[in-house]
Amino acid sequence: MADTRKVVILVFDDVEILDFCGPYEVFSVASSRRDPAPFQVCTVADKAGPVTARNGLSVNPDYTLENCPAPDLLIVPGGQGTRPLLQNKELLDWIREQDSCCELTLSVCTGSLLLAQAGLLNGLRATTHWGSLDLLASIAPSTRVLDDARYVDNGRIITSAGIAAGIDMSLHVVARLFGSEHAAQTARHMEYDYWPQGRMNQPGDCQ
Repeated sequence: MADTRKVVILVFDDVEILDFCGPYEVFSVASSRRDPAPFQVCTVADKAGPVTARNGLSVNPDYTLENCPAPDLLIVPGGQGTRPLLQNKELLDWIREQDSCCELTLSVCTGSLLLAQAGLLNGLRATTHWGSLDLLASIAPSTRVLDDARYVDNGRIITSAGIAAGIDMSLHVVARLFGSEHAAQTARHMEYDYWPQGRMNQPGDCQ
């Protein structure tokens, strides 16, 4: 594993803003507080040009699916824009291909629907936004859908509940990879008081 892990965050039209900006902030702040930087964060979309996130925010992705570097960590956020993507075979194939070779695959909110549609949650535990728990269960009937977890760590695949829960999941990943103190320092810099400072989470945890 390289000293600096490539964190690739998928963006798409009608993506929920905090779903991708929360993890982007966590991994960026975590990198600013350690030398060498543990993460390099970038965004990718399934088309060239700007995408329009939730509430009209225009985002300029760094890459398209065709030229994106291989991720070490892949993050799939959610939002209403996930619904049409459930039928986007090219994107689902790309997610499946990246998952086969990356270190961790993460989803925020209804990004778990895309992981489920790609067949990546079969036999695992998972969560999503509270308003989409039934939809996730219908897409992935062999998945144990948890309605009381802020994030669910299966080892390689980690899913979080809705929107702000992606921050907690990202801090959990920082703690897994670089220790709970580094995650706590990141949370303190962000003034994110929800994070349980000093607790080292392990694969298999639900919180």
